[in-house]
Amino acid sequence: MLTGNDIWILAEAYVAGTLAASKLNELKDRLAVDPQFAAEFNEHVNMLRSLEGAGKQMRFKSMLADIQNSRTKVQVKPSRTISLKTYYLRTAGIAAAMALFTSLTTYWVIQHNNKRIASEYSLLRRDLEKYKRSQNQLIYNLKEQQNKPAEEARYTGTGFALTNDGYLVTNYHVIDGADSVYIQNKEGRYLKAIPVGFDQASDVAILKVEDKNFRFGKTEVPYTFATNRRKLGTRIYTLGFPQDNIVYNEGYVSSKNGYNGDSSQYQLEVPAYPGQSGAPIMDANGTVLAMITGKESGSEGTTYAVNARSVLQVVRNLPKEEAIRLPKANKMSHLTLEQQIEKMESYTCSIKVYKR
Repeated sequence: MLTGNDIWILAEAYVAGTLAASKLNELKDRLAVDPQFAAEFNEHVNMLRSLEGAGKQMRFKSMLADIQNSRTKVQVKPSRTISLKTYYLRTAGIAAAMALFTSLTTYWVIQHNNKRIASEYSLLRRDLEKYKRSQNQLIYNLKEQQNKPAEEARYTGTGFALTNDGYLVTNYHVIDGADSVYIQNKEGRYLKAIPVGFDQASDVAILKVEDKNFRFGKTEVPYTFATNRRKLGTRIYTLGFPQDNIVYNEGYVSSKNGYNGDSSQYQLEVPAYPGQSGAPIMDANGTVLAMITGKESGSEGTTYAVNARSVLQVVRNLPKEEAIRLPKANKMSHLTLEQQIEKMESYTCSIKVYKR
């Protein structure tokens, strides 16, 4: 995890143009997926460039003073004399630069601290009014535009299949207050979904795709849901949508309980960003352990996930007309990690929330 000093050093190298090509590419990738890091990094860069401008102004004033001094110096002695005007110009320039530095530093510290103490817990739906997509992300092919609503989504999150015929799960906070909800599947199709059950306390919502002919994949859902808690250090991975393309991250279980000791959650060490609310947490055997719900503010890796037992409880409480049968056989345990990820891509989708 980068500290404030690490980001400062990185920003200095960036402004100076001394970053290696590989480091520059890594930086660009990080800026694209981590809005909080991007905001802190840009503050450092802007501050450095302001100081650089102040330094140039000070050097220019000093140069003018030296020219004036060279014209008026006494020729009798070979030693160099500095006029009071030059002295005061230099002193004033240095004082101005130091004042600017102090003001900018104070401003940065205040803003930085305000971000740190604003909240200890952040939900991870992505607000598209704050994080506008870049121009290249707005260029979709015609297939991806199928059934897409005319307006832009207000929020996005992640969901994953419970059954192959259109039932899926995400966080309640992702769809809370929505006028309409769509999913976007692996092929880029937009399909309208409706909530059929939820539990606000555990932050779980069950959705159903309205299209009766829709299928997530060619076979039934290949994974199962864990009914017992996993041990500390259990290796995990997740797939989600912090951007328009699906993103893979991996980590481990760091606590059996979640935020403020919540026994219905896990605490994980795994990177998570806005848009990954509702993303599945899988173990090495391809079993669903949990679902991402939030993260610790100011931390790059401390993430909270509601455990699979809470999801199963909401499924059991569905109305009779929406009763579903979850898969009993795990067909991913014999697959390599790469094969598991390839399978999961078909059953993981982006949630698009529309709100007037």
